[in-house]
Amino acid sequence: MSVEPGKWGVIYNPKAGTRKVQKRWTEIKEYMDSKGVSYDYVQSEGFGSVERLAGILANNGYRTIVVVGGDGALNDTINGIMHSGATDKENIAIGIIPNGIGNDFAQYWDMNLDYKYAVDCIINNRQKKIDVGYCSYFDGKQHQRRYFLNAVNIGLGARVVKITDQTKRFWGVKFISYVSALFLMFFERKLYRVHLKINGEHIRGRVMTICIGSAHGYGLTPSAVPYNGWLDVSVIHRPRFLQIVSGLWLLIRGRILNLKVVKPYRTKKVKVFRARNAAVNLDGRLLPKHFPLEIGILPESTTLIIPK
Repeated sequence: MSVEPGKWGVIYNPKAGTRKVQKRWTEIKEYMDSKGVSYDYVQSEGFGSVERLAGILANNGYRTIVVVGGDGALNDTINGIMHSGATDKENIAIGIIPNGIGNDFAQYWDMNLDYKYAVDCIINNRQKKIDVGYCSYFDGKQHQRRYFLNAVNIGLGARVVKITDQTKRFWGVKFISYVSALFLMFFERKLYRVHLKINGEHIRGRVMTICIGSAHGYGLTPSAVPYNGWLDVSVIHRPRFLQIVSGLWLLIRGRILNLKVVKPYRTKKVKVFRARNAAVNLDGRLLPKHFPLEIGILPESTTLIIPK
């Protein structure tokens, strides 16, 4: 298939079939039309379809793929592109029009729900090569590899990400969502028996959560940079109650690494041999718990359209 040069392939990922959601999509379309944007668009019809649609667009020659959605939809998009048969997939430019609740990766680039600003950024087409994280495991039948742009959370952090997103739907305010997560952490300070290897060091014991981030990691890896070829890791041990209170404040301020129970690392690869009964969350998507996991980084393996 021959695609007109510069034509966008737009994937719209609605959170629900409400009138408000459809109104927002209509406004986005009308704004793109007013700017003379050349695009084809497809709408996801359910869980997993964004990944399939992104792969189809990549295989059909689109070199600008725009996702209208949150962290989960963006994760599906990068997996669709990386698993596609496109020969120059690292040069496919990904544009983001934030939508829905969880937009942590977009916020890293100072993008909010202002769709006009997002569309203008994509029109300006300032491209930057960024890293792509990967998580490899054996599912009992074959080896699998999933990709991420933000972070992998293991343990309580994976549940906090999920609950924060759920409470945002109710409260609509990030701060109150973190407070809700605080109550979870207080009443369920569960520890997970883990064994992992970072920079040759074997870490065994009981920890509360592990975050392996290429970017913000929902505040748990605040120093991570998605274009330096490294992963930041935060291993968080059991905090006391007062440390949870101060930890919440430090999390909001982007200074969680100042908490004494947080041990930070910077590495290119992490091997997680065991994390008993711990949930695994990859960019907001729950991952099947198949240990061991190998988590690494592919430097400058995709292209992102960023604000000027």
